[in-house]
Amino acid sequence: MPLSKSKLIAFRQCPRRLWREIHRRELRDDSGAMAGFRVGREVGEVARRVYDPEGKGTLVEVDELGYEEAFRLTASLLERAEGPVFEAALRAKGALAFADVMLPTGSRGEPGWRMLEVKSTTGVKDYHRDDLAIQAWLARRTGIPLTGAGIAHIENTFVYGGDGDYRGLFREVDFTEETRFRDVEVEAWINQALEVADAPEEPAIPMGPQCSDPFDCPFAGWCSRGEPVVECPLSWLPNFNGPRRAAVEALGITDLREVPDAYLSELQKHVRDVTISGETWFDREGAAAALAPHGFPAWFLDFETVMMPVPIWKGTRPYQQIPFQFSLHRLGEDGTRRHEAFLDLSGDDPSAALAASLVAKTGASGPVFAYNAKFERMVIHQLAARFPEWAEPLVAIAARLVDLHPIAKTHFYDPSQHGSWSLKAVLPAIAPDLSYDRLEGVADGEMAVEAYREAIAPETTVERRAKIEGQLLAYCELDTLALVRLWEGFRGKV
Repeated sequence: MPLSKSKLIAFRQCPRRLWREIHRRELRDDSGAMAGFRVGREVGEVARRVYDPEGKGTLVEVDELGYEEAFRLTASLLERAEGPVFEAALRAKGALAFADVMLPTGSRGEPGWRMLEVKSTTGVKDYHRDDLAIQAWLARRTGIPLTGAGIAHIENTFVYGGDGDYRGLFREVDFTEETRFRDVEVEAWINQALEVADAPEEPAIPMGPQCSDPFDCPFAGWCSRGEPVVECPLSWLPNFNGPRRAAVEALGITDLREVPDAYLSELQKHVRDVTISGETWFDREGAAAALAPHGFPAWFLDFETVMMPVPIWKGTRPYQQIPFQFSLHRLGEDGTRRHEAFLDLSGDDPSAALAASLVAKTGASGPVFAYNAKFERMVIHQLAARFPEWAEPLVAIAARLVDLHPIAKTHFYDPSQHGSWSLKAVLPAIAPDLSYDRLEGVADGEMAVEAYREAIAPETTVERRAKIEGQLLAYCELDTLALVRLWEGFRGKV
């Protein structure tokens, strides 16, 4: 079987990855891959509607047809040139690929074709250009009269008007001439990749930047098994990258405790010194002073949002942060605590109902604490822009936001944080009795998004939706309870 385009891109990232894709595929870590497949499938389906509004095109479904029939059908369709062809099967000299969109540009008897690779990103990346170069080479190699080649990516300024009209969702960038100039380069990749694929042993390539560029390699975890274990790796130093890290590694230093002061910022020195001490550093007076100006009632807010590459609700944009859930804790000066929540799993745009609920439940006074509050502020301001009837009280809530993250970063660090001040890194050191590990089904933001998307899918059963609802409510409530515990810790109450 010839090498697929995805395997050629794997070769471009790392020849060792290609060899394992072929010979040791069972070593892959595919966690998280399904979300990427789903996004690609959704964008591809909409692209077929955009580029074939009259429904005259043909989708070459290799999973149903098999490879040989897919190649045969593609050749027949490209010769007849009667309409667009989607997932056109191309192969030549040890390589194969499936072109997202082939649009006829000639007339019957004198066919010509414009090739488009559809991407779910909002811009063109270098590996997209490699993708297109491979497919254009295959098309020309098989004698297809290619009159154009380009990339269609998501236009992030597009606003969905409803009724299934996605005209304007894609922005096209032409690379016709570039693909012609890269034909020799592509052929060299294919020849080199075939040699690697046929080799009896995998290439001896050490781990490096290629393990995460342009993708996280699914074999990185396996490759790292042979790497020496460093007790306190350099990766625990916040923002320690670029020339300074390269200089330290050139000295043979791999443990952050051995890094000289000259290579570190003040914050990195602080992390190093606390790590060496092995004890929590806590500026109690400073943290309490930072919170002292903020009175009662105290509110603690967290949103869960979803970003749709293909917007499904009227008036929304691709990848816009759409809030579908919030959790809100309220603490009174007398120590009373109350929890409020909002969650909409109807499948309708949750934004308006969420905005109204937030205004109703947050009250008119008191600080609203969040962690990395710029996110909550952005969500609230977007809601205010979309719903003028709630704009004034929403903007007022945004003005009350107080960010706990900089207080944590300035006044608290525990060696267990490993250079991170994320909520999940700080919480175990301050409130070890609270744990996301005990949650069922939804334990982080990505899982919450996938759970939400499953819940609003038409095929999801009532029973399954009810179970997801409970999981989402428990997860988001823990997020704001964690804020309460951090606030109490920083005020010296625990």
